[in-house]
Amino acid sequence: MYPPQSHVDLQAAARQSMIQNGFHPDFPPEVQQQLANLKSRPPQVAPGGQVHDLRNLLWSSIDNDTSKDLDQIEYAERLPNGDAKVLVGIADVDVFVSKGTPIDLHAQGEATTVYTGARNFHMLPEQLSESASSLLEQDQKMCMVIEFVVGNDGYVKSSDLYPALVHNKAQLAYNAVGGWLEGNAPAPPKVAASAELQAQLKLQDEIAQALKDARFRHGALNIQNTETRPVVQHDQVVDIVRQEKNRATELIEDFMVAANEAVARTLVERKVSSIRRVVKTPERWDRIVELAGKHGTQLPAQPDSKALNDFLTSCQAKDPDHFADISLSVVKLMGPGEYVLQKPDDPGQGHFGLAVQNYTHSTAPNRRFADLLTQRLIKAVLAGQPAPYSDEELGAIARNCTVKEDAARKVEREISKRIAAVVMSGRIGEVFDAIVTGATSHGTFVRVMKPHVEGMLVHGQQGVDVGDKSRVKLVSTDANRGYIDFARI
Repeated sequence: MYPPQSHVDLQAAARQSMIQNGFHPDFPPEVQQQLANLKSRPPQVAPGGQVHDLRNLLWSSIDNDTSKDLDQIEYAERLPNGDAKVLVGIADVDVFVSKGTPIDLHAQGEATTVYTGARNFHMLPEQLSESASSLLEQDQKMCMVIEFVVGNDGYVKSSDLYPALVHNKAQLAYNAVGGWLEGNAPAPPKVAASAELQAQLKLQDEIAQALKDARFRHGALNIQNTETRPVVQHDQVVDIVRQEKNRATELIEDFMVAANEAVARTLVERKVSSIRRVVKTPERWDRIVELAGKHGTQLPAQPDSKALNDFLTSCQAKDPDHFADISLSVVKLMGPGEYVLQKPDDPGQGHFGLAVQNYTHSTAPNRRFADLLTQRLIKAVLAGQPAPYSDEELGAIARNCTVKEDAARKVEREISKRIAAVVMSGRIGEVFDAIVTGATSHGTFVRVMKPHVEGMLVHGQQGVDVGDKSRVKLVSTDANRGYIDFARI
C-alpha cells in the first residue's frame, strides 16, 4: 500500500531534489546583506546620455498568468515605407547585481531558475527578480532595448541596442491575449479598455507571424511544446493540463528569437567572445528518417532542417490532433541544447531547431545566468569598454549553464512525475492511448496525452522505439517516488 496523496509533501520533495541535483536552494547570509544594502541605497534611474527616455511608448508584457519575474516588454510601430520597427525591452538586472558580488556569484552557480510546479526556486532573490528588476506594470524601470526592423517578407533588415528608461503600461497573460488574437475569446479587460492597445497588439501579432513564416521558410522547425502545469484545489493537486501554444505565446517566442539573433550578430560584428545557445545536428537522424517514413515522407539521408520542417508542417495540416505526438518524438530524437563558448573567429555551430547560425540567450536575465552575462557583454560593447569576462571564464560558465540546465530538467521531470502520480493514483486499471518517448537501457517510457503524464512501460516493452503508438493500462503508481507504471495491451 502506498501512502495517500495528502501525505506527499511536494514542496519538500522539490527542495530535496534540488539539493540532490547540485543546486543550493537557500540564499546564503551574504546575499541577504547585499539585498539590505540595495534596499537602503537603490540604484538611481534617470534618462540622459546614452539612456533613452521611452516611458511614453505603449509598452506591454505577455507572460504566464502567475508570472512575476518579468524579463521583457514589447512595442512596435509601422514605418512610412511599410517596414515595421520592433522594440524589445529587457530588464536591466546588471544595474542591481554587479559582477562578482554575492548575489551574482550565487546566481552564477545556480545558473537558472527552476520551476517545479510545486515551488519555484529562483536564481535571484525574489526581492529582485519578482520586484526591483522585474518589468512589472507599476513604475519606471531601466532596461536594455533590442530594436530591429522587419521587412514585409518577415526578414530582419537592421538592428540596434541601447539602454532606456521604460514603463510597462499593460501586464498581460498568454491565455487571455491568445484567445482574443485568435478570435476565440473576448479581449481581456485592459485590452478591451484601450483601442490603442488593441491596435498595438494586433500589429505585434502581424509582425510576429511574418517573422515565424520567414523562419519556417528558412528551415526552422515547427515544434509543438508539451509543457504542463498542475491544477491545485484546496492545496491538493487534482489534475494536470497541457499549456497550449497560441498566438500570444508565438508572438513572444518569435520576438525573442529575433532579439537573440540581433544580439548575437552584434557581438560577432564587434568581435567579442560570448556564450552561444546551440542545438547540434541530431545524432539519431536515422530514427527521424524512419519515423517520417512511417508517415509517408522520405527525408534525405543527411540531416536537413528544411526537409524536416516540411514534414512536420504537412503532419500538422493532415492530422492536427496527433501532431503533438510526432512533434514530441522529434524533440526527443533531436536531443537537448547546450551552451558553448563562441570566440570571434570561430565558425558558428548554429541552432538546428531554429535554423540559425548566430543565436545566444539574452532575453531572460532574471531567470537565466547566461542572459545576465550577455547583458554585461552588451553594456561593455556599447560603452567601448573591455569585455568583463575572459574566454576561460566564459567557457567555464557555459559548461556550468549546460550542466545546471540539464539538472533543472531532471528536477522538473522528477517533481512533475510525483505530481502526475498523485493525479493518477485513483485511476489504476484504466486504459489510455500513449506514445513511446524513450527507449534506453534504463527502461522504456511512454507518454499519455490525456491527462498529460509520462510513465514506464513495465510489461510489453519489447520491440518498441521512440515514436511508436500503443494502448496501455495503468497498473500502479507511487507518488513518493514519482513512479507510474503501464502495461501494453
